[in-house]
Amino acid sequence: MEFKENTDFDLIGLGEVMLRLSPPNKEKISQSETFEKNAGGSELNVVSGAAMLGIRSAIVTKLPENKMGHFIRNKIRYGNVSDDYIIYDHSPQKRLGVYYYESGAYPRKSSVIYDRANSSFCSLSLDELPEDIYAKTKIFHISSITLALDPSLKETAIKMIHKFHEAGAYISFDVNYRASLWSEEEAKKTVEAIFPYVDFLFVSEETSRRMLQRTGTLEEIMKGYADTYGCTLIATTRREAVSPTHHNFNSKIYMNGNFYEEEPYNNIEVIDRIGSGDAYLAGVLYGLIKYGTPERAIEIGNALSAVKNTVAGDMSASSIEEIESVIKSHKATGHQDEMVR
Repeated sequence: MEFKENTDFDLIGLGEVMLRLSPPNKEKISQSETFEKNAGGSELNVVSGAAMLGIRSAIVTKLPENKMGHFIRNKIRYGNVSDDYIIYDHSPQKRLGVYYYESGAYPRKSSVIYDRANSSFCSLSLDELPEDIYAKTKIFHISSITLALDPSLKETAIKMIHKFHEAGAYISFDVNYRASLWSEEEAKKTVEAIFPYVDFLFVSEETSRRMLQRTGTLEEIMKGYADTYGCTLIATTRREAVSPTHHNFNSKIYMNGNFYEEEPYNNIEVIDRIGSGDAYLAGVLYGLIKYGTPERAIEIGNALSAVKNTVAGDMSASSIEEIESVIKSHKATGHQDEMVR
């Protein structure tokens, strides 16, 4: 695998960044009188997670030009992500999308409430971006969430995929289907039209079977994406939620005609599961950029996702040194020290 050399960035993502409001101490939204404020968004979580590991990342997004927009901008910077391609909305209709996250405790499940309609991000247009952006990255990442938010934004995003592809960037696409945003029929039609441009495809088995109507074994489904659309890498994650606070996690990658898998991370102590799937993508993309091998990509992806579950907030906060230590412990047998010191 050969990436473009001497690019300003290794990874650029396109996506909405929202304000996340969460009750403290696992309180219910209906009873809480205070909220903890944070920033969240699938594509930001990916580019930030990879940047924290040590590559150069940027996010393309649009924020309201007000104090809430400035708060999100500062969080983006805190995530080690460049703000070169943040567009600011000065219109009277400017607004920041919001979501409320209630953390569960067995038997009460975690839940999310969205308030994101007609946010500033939905008005993003191509003419607001510099034309030279398309040649400035090795990988361009997007999820179908961005495609589902607004019809005009969908057209803008698809044009950006084409432009980055034409400029020689690898395209990373997370299907990440959300039934609350669009129908299975519309989603299937849209994402299948994008697949021929996708190099790194991230899709769950459930989404493959249900929304994309794929049949056969998981391995046959994954290989089918490569055979039909020419995808270089197909990755599928598997999460088993034993309870809201204890999860098992593993993944499978298909690349170069082979499948790759490792021992699962079992009994993960979950502090905050939001963004753990995005952390997996971040680790895989980092592994591909730095090492070019599926073995390293899956090791780093699995470890980063597992650790993200133990970190509050949407964004990963792990260095590559921490993740390498986690990988080493995961593979070790026998006695291990209880503390790093």
